[in-house]
Amino acid sequence: MEIPNYGRITAKTVIFDLNGTLGVDGKVSEDVKELLKKLTEKYEVVVLSSNTFGTLEEELKGIDLKVERVKDGNEKLEKALEYEPYIGIGNGNNDVRMLENAELAICVVGEEGASVEALLASDVVVKDVKDAINLLLNEKRLIATLRG
Repeated sequence: MEIPNYGRITAKTVIFDLNGTLGVDGKVSEDVKELLKKLTEKYEVVVLSSNTFGTLEEELKGIDLKVERVKDGNEKLEKALEYEPYIGIGNGNNDVRMLENAELAICVVGEEGASVEALLASDVVVKDVKDAINLLLNEKRLIATLRG
């Protein structure tokens, strides 16, 4: 995707955090699951999570994506770097390094809020993960936001 006066985004992988980003309290809504299914038609989708609520695999069952457990932000970055270049989507302190190293970083404020560090490490900030996914499904929205 070419964004005028911004640059080219070549990533084929989107990396998500689970809690506070894809879901709330370990639960992912049906609307988000449907959008994720559409996104997997366009990108490889990976979810990196410490699985705080123990729902990671169950919540994302039946969606063609990769799920990996990580213990902290350092391990999240190590796993994310295996997919470079990637688009990173997160909201918390443990997402900051993953966001900083993403070709495109999107911070989701959502119901759990977002850390200031995650916000500052991002290229785009959205109010809901559905907005983040829709930016990637409807690239003209992203171009309109980032063009210089």
